[in-house]
Amino acid sequence: MSETHVIDRLGHLGDGIAPGPVFAPRCLPGEVVTGEIEEGRITAPRIVTPSADRVKAPCPHYNACGGCALLHASDPFVADWKVDVVRTALAAHGLSPEFRPIVTSPPRSRRRAVLSARRGKKGAIVGFHGRRSDTITEISQCHLLHPDILAALPNLAALAMLGASRKGELSINVVHSVAGLDVSVTDGKPLDRELETDLALALNKFGFARLTWNGEIIATETPPEQTFGVAAVVPPPGAFLQATREGEAALLDAVREIVGKASSVIDLFAGCGTFALPLAQSAEVHAVEGLAAMTDALTLGWRRTQGLRRVTTETRDLFRNPMMADDLARFDAAVIDPPRAGAEAQVAALAASGIKCIAMVSCNAQTFARDAKTLVDAGYELNWVQVVDQFRWSTHTEQVASFSRG
Repeated sequence: MSETHVIDRLGHLGDGIAPGPVFAPRCLPGEVVTGEIEEGRITAPRIVTPSADRVKAPCPHYNACGGCALLHASDPFVADWKVDVVRTALAAHGLSPEFRPIVTSPPRSRRRAVLSARRGKKGAIVGFHGRRSDTITEISQCHLLHPDILAALPNLAALAMLGASRKGELSINVVHSVAGLDVSVTDGKPLDRELETDLALALNKFGFARLTWNGEIIATETPPEQTFGVAAVVPPPGAFLQATREGEAALLDAVREIVGKASSVIDLFAGCGTFALPLAQSAEVHAVEGLAAMTDALTLGWRRTQGLRRVTTETRDLFRNPMMADDLARFDAAVIDPPRAGAEAQVAALAASGIKCIAMVSCNAQTFARDAKTLVDAGYELNWVQVVDQFRWSTHTEQVASFSRG
């Protein structure tokens, strides 16, 4: 039986939530909806009274694609909601800092994506999975991805025809670089001489900068460089990279402001040098990262760049073996950008170090708030928070915060 419900808030996955709780996908607070409930969800809600914040989704794939969650909401609503997600997470720990205006990446600016591909009788399909579905939706008019990635979809489909099994599904990590697309495929057919030859010919035909198959580099036409400050770095295949150039620039501006005139900086979870190399224009930097391939890429980028101050690197698992307080205390400032799980042990060591200023970057509001509380309890002041929306139309947030100690 169809029932009527009033949505009073959004959940962390972007679904509307009515009292009960009853979950309704792609609904907004204040909307009156009807539909049949199955296991606490209205699978196909009908909007009786729409919100003033509801807009027509600009992407024609939105109904079938699961790549975006909030295309039906106005940009001001999404911006306010994302800031409120971070504000609420901090408030749960008794923290209420100043919030700076959110910075949102423009449409069609995502420079990296993990696409799915599957062979069919009439060709291959490349795209994103539908919501709660194994079905792949083609995304030829996606409003999220960089135009160069969209233009390469037919080539990625041809690649899938070469190397996907009949029943298997490829995962294709695509990164836009200065030299072209850096394509890394996993779950493909095992390499043999014939497939390796076909893939090498495909790389040349399609103009990819680099092609990696099941972890093995097939060929590099042109090194797929990324620019961090004035340094050019070639990340290893599949390496972490900030989602958009605009988002990266906003995070870097905030980190530079926090670090200020520090002459020595430690960069924890440094990746390939997103922050370390730009900061080396004015400070000596020690960059710590868990993967040797990434620290090697960072070091090589530094050596090839004139005019930077000294950068040292250390390959270290900061979850199992965090930098200790005594080691941290010799630096003027710290930058920390952990994965979604946060860095509980490493933040505890930072809190004990007494280091004067800390720039914390995070892509998870909950673990960010937990780690921020640890620093505040140790005597640090949380000066301000800047939310950066690199993951436009998704439910993800990214934030950078300034901590200082007198």
